[in-house]
Amino acid sequence: MSSLTTTARRRAVAPSRQGLGPLAALLLILALAYFLVPVYIMFKVSVSSPGEILRQFPAFWIEEFTWRHWEQVLTSGNLWAPLRKSLVVATGATLLTLALAVPAAYAISRLPPRPRYAAIIALFFTRMFPDVGVALPIAVTFLKYNLLDTDSGLILAHTSLVLPLAAWVLVGTFNTIPRELEQAAEVDGASRLRALWSVALPLARPGIAVAAIFVWLASWNEFTYAMYLTLGKRTLPLLTYYYITRGNWFQSAAYSAILTIPVLLVTLFLQRYLRSGYLSGSLKG
Repeated sequence: MSSLTTTARRRAVAPSRQGLGPLAALLLILALAYFLVPVYIMFKVSVSSPGEILRQFPAFWIEEFTWRHWEQVLTSGNLWAPLRKSLVVATGATLLTLALAVPAAYAISRLPPRPRYAAIIALFFTRMFPDVGVALPIAVTFLKYNLLDTDSGLILAHTSLVLPLAAWVLVGTFNTIPRELEQAAEVDGASRLRALWSVALPLARPGIAVAAIFVWLASWNEFTYAMYLTLGKRTLPLLTYYYITRGNWFQSAAYSAILTIPVLLVTLFLQRYLRSGYLSGSLKG
């Protein structure tokens, strides 16, 4: 009987270990092309000569490679201040959002079902208003407290923008962590705060990484709040928009390519925490 059960389990697991089917592989290739081809075209424009791009039928592949547009951007003196501001604001907003969202999400996840559902609905309710309608009163308030055109003001504004999303992601993360693990730690003498720090937070690391990626990307690419709350010290998205409105395709493509580099670095750095199986075996024994 046990051998039959083992054979049945192996047969049930075997299909999941097989490779992708032809249709799934085709859909995956199409999805990758849909997202990667525009990025490649942007990079191609940034490293191609004007004659190659402005002709009637430009080639898909790069034919006349040049770093001239990148050199103009890097030596113009306009890049480094907006790049620094965007990095400081995105990182500061991420740290502040996680510092607020992690304990709040943990508390919400431990509520009874009805209050927990009401709290989650309240989180979504805060995102029902358009950013333009919220940015203007924030700008008026920041003008009163001398926070316009400052890193701290933009960090606070971005935190208010992304905090509900981070809290929602982390509520779902803490819901998957069995409460029995924390109760066992408390039986062993740990306080509630110690159980949160030593048991819940390590297990919630993948969800925290996902929330950090979402928050950082949202702050890094944010445009509306930056436009209302910055006067002279622009962020990198605002600088890229400035060159786009001027009609300079090649420098716009170079700025856009530079805008994507920190996104790749942050995603690669945090993806090591996005591992499954953190809870596997936690209840064994």
